[in-house]
Amino acid sequence: MKKYLAEMIGTMVLVLMGCGAAVFAGVEQNFISVGTLGVAFAFGLSVIAMAYGIGSISGCHINPAITLGVWMTGRMSGKDAGMYILFQIIGAIIGSSILYFLAKDSGSTTTLTGANGFPEGHLGQALIAETVFTFIFVLVVLGVTAKNGLNKFAGLAIGLTLVLIHIVCIPITGTSVNPARSIGPAIFAGGTALTRLWVFIVAPFLGAAIAALVWKGITVENETAKIDVSAK
Repeated sequence: MKKYLAEMIGTMVLVLMGCGAAVFAGVEQNFISVGTLGVAFAFGLSVIAMAYGIGSISGCHINPAITLGVWMTGRMSGKDAGMYILFQIIGAIIGSSILYFLAKDSGSTTTLTGANGFPEGHLGQALIAETVFTFIFVLVVLGVTAKNGLNKFAGLAIGLTLVLIHIVCIPITGTSVNPARSIGPAIFAGGTALTRLWVFIVAPFLGAAIAALVWKGITVENETAKIDVSAK
């Protein structure tokens, strides 16, 4: 249960900080708003903080797409994967509820929840963007957390990859690459955010599945382990 609660807390922080940056960037302020780069770094820094905060407890997935990729590569059981995803969604809902309470009277010109979205007629573009960027993200996660990966720097690499993805993808969909991150805000936003929510669930899961299959095809971690054993 401790690792499930860790995933819940980590996802709550990700949604509160990342989506919070997007929401309050739209508030009239006496200083320059954070803009695209600020939002991108808010998400990335949230992941880095949580990676070193709860990574030793749960591995810090805080993203159902990552959990799917990890499960498909045989690194966790189906039971754990299901419970991780459940608690990630709960954490996202908690984070969204806190953000909604904080932002409801802020006068933000953006959605008060940081829900994802895309312009009318751009469904295909959104599907491709979320699939491709999730593929890249999950592939990096699987790589740096592999037996022969740069594990000490995993949190930093994963967080900075998320920053990079947000910089490119924010203008397209607001960037999800994380079903839980989209489910929580959409519940509070309602309307179009809910009707289009399936895009931000299906595409990230598809991208994660492709990443897992590709990783299994190109990885040399098992061969490296065999060489190490032989050497001993």
